[in-house]
Amino acid sequence: MLFVEDDPVIRQATGDYLLRNGFDVVLAEDGDAGLVAWRETEPVLALLDVMLPGLDGVALCRAIRAESQIPIILLSARSDPIDVVLGLEAGADDYVTKPFEPAVLTARLRAAMRRATPPDPDRALVEQVGSLVLDREGYQVTRDGEPLALTPTEYRLLVELIDNVGMALERAALLERVWGYGWAGDTRLVDVHIQRLRAKIEEDPASPELVQTVRGVGYKLVRPSAVA
Repeated sequence: MLFVEDDPVIRQATGDYLLRNGFDVVLAEDGDAGLVAWRETEPVLALLDVMLPGLDGVALCRAIRAESQIPIILLSARSDPIDVVLGLEAGADDYVTKPFEPAVLTARLRAAMRRATPPDPDRALVEQVGSLVLDREGYQVTRDGEPLALTPTEYRLLVELIDNVGMALERAALLERVWGYGWAGDTRLVDVHIQRLRAKIEEDPASPELVQTVRGVGYKLVRPSAVA
């Protein structure tokens, strides 16, 4: 995994902790060095501090996301909802605020890796909802025959909705099933990723027909014929 952090104490201490807990860590001290390290080592996971000199963490996230669908987690002392949303909209899968407990960070990194694991082969390999076709074997979703560039988290979120088509799923349940934790998460992750998913799968994201909001509960996926 790639860990980009400009604070040398946090970088070394966290890097050592992750190494002791089974992660193969590549360290970088700023965004530009992080981009070089990512392209040279091709890590399967990235942990990026937001406030980096030069290329900041959000810009680095966008650069990586433009070329790869690996899980990306942003790390920041900023916890304002606007900052969180900006980070997630840049393509991050999760957002961890400082100060953090190393054990909690490690759990969220492992959860991100689990989300990137290929789906259960025992499920139906191909499923269709309206113009969407889910190909589990190919780990791909198409709309009207055109492949959609979904992040691993967006893919898992859509799979969970398809597997429970017509059922209202609470935000907390989605957080636990898709992100892998309910005890260390923020339901804003669900809302932002639903918005991003709608932007890719809906004909008109402003008036979604597939992913419906269930007021006071969460979300559900409906078949076009079932839209009220």
